Amino acid sequence: MDTLITLSVCLIGGLLVSRLAKRCHLPAVTAYLITGLLLGPFIIGRLGISGLGFPTMADAERLDLLSEVSLGFIAFTIGNEFRLSQLKAMGRQAIIVGILQAVTATVLVDISLILLHFIRPDVISVPSAITLGAIAAATAPAATLMVVRQYKADGPLTRLLLMVVAIDDAVGLMLFSASFGVAMALESGVISVVTVIVEPIIEIVLSLALGAVGGIALYWTERFFHSRSKRLSISIGFVFLTVGLSMKHFELGGIHFGFSLLLVCMMTGTLFCNICDFSEELMARVDGWTAPLFVLFFVLSGSQLDLSVLHSPSVLLIGAIYILARSLGKYLGSYGSCSLTGCSDSIKKHLGITLLPQAGVALGMAITAESLADGAMVRSVVLFSVLIYELVGPTLTRRSLLAAGEIALEERTSARKKNT
Repeated sequence: MDTLITLSVCLIGGLLVSRLAKRCHLPAVTAYLITGLLLGPFIIGRLGISGLGFPTMADAERLDLLSEVSLGFIAFTIGNEFRLSQLKAMGRQAIIVGILQAVTATVLVDISLILLHFIRPDVISVPSAITLGAIAAATAPAATLMVVRQYKADGPLTRLLLMVVAIDDAVGLMLFSASFGVAMALESGVISVVTVIVEPIIEIVLSLALGAVGGIALYWTERFFHSRSKRLSISIGFVFLTVGLSMKHFELGGIHFGFSLLLVCMMTGTLFCNICDFSEELMARVDGWTAPLFVLFFVLSGSQLDLSVLHSPSVLLIGAIYILARSLGKYLGSYGSCSLTGCSDSIKKHLGITLLPQAGVALGMAITAESLADGAMVRSVVLFSVLIYELVGPTLTRRSLLAAGEIALEERTSARKKNT
């Protein structure tokens, strides 16, 4: 009973706050995150009223399965952007930009935090600096997609952005696995080629293979049904299935095998949309079904923003350097790679800003990094950066897309009609 009441408060409260946010020209996703922050254990949840908010962080994390399912649908939707027509037009640009902007962010954060180590070795170690540099590569696809959907953004920048965000997950996974392996080697004195190179490559290959099988199986199953509602139900069921399978982990011969939820669901969506002739209509219906699910996802994400990290001066110092270096790396990396691939001036100027949001993927990496000697500090820094990026990032994304001319002014938009 309390769970149902809490979910209803999250959903209704998030939507009501979004009306206030609209008057301030803020994206709805920012309103949902603020709602979650208010309902979290540091404000309303602290009152301990049954069904109203989350009294503890554990109460908020208890609904993580809902967040995982939401991420699955987000990745499935982004996979829709990888249609052959789009890949032929922008595939090369997306791959180059996706790789270079992530690597640039990692390098700048590495350099900045390693310099901090030499100045203040008591504040941060080299292994932690290298690990945070790799985490800097990750970009949150959820916030980006929500801003694009709310304002019905469309154009060269928007299409490239969604493709780069999708590619970013695979690049970030490789960078993190390699950097974290080096960090562990620095602490233990033993480097593992399996951990640094083999396991991340296997994870990416397995994720893409599972996603491909899922996309083909989804199309094959959909052909047995002609009712729109039944086809919608089959699509939802397959996303549940791919999310569940992507959570599987096993070990064989000393090698850990696992899957990336985002890559699996993206690949499922990509393959399905490229081989199914009725995919566009079906994706539109899926988008309508997932709207309340995404609201809950961001409210729950906001409830897990940990304000206690603001009490540590060292975390604030490292966090500030991390945010500045990562933001500069994303912008310069995007600008340089866009120049290299012949993108327009508008894309060069605005793409880097739209890649700033950071959330779930980075937090997952931070949890893995807790095995370091000062892994708790790494997690706190990432929590601090997520707090800042999630609250500020969507607004910056909106402004960049607006400045690029790919969304209409908010007063002219309608929930019933696409922007023109």
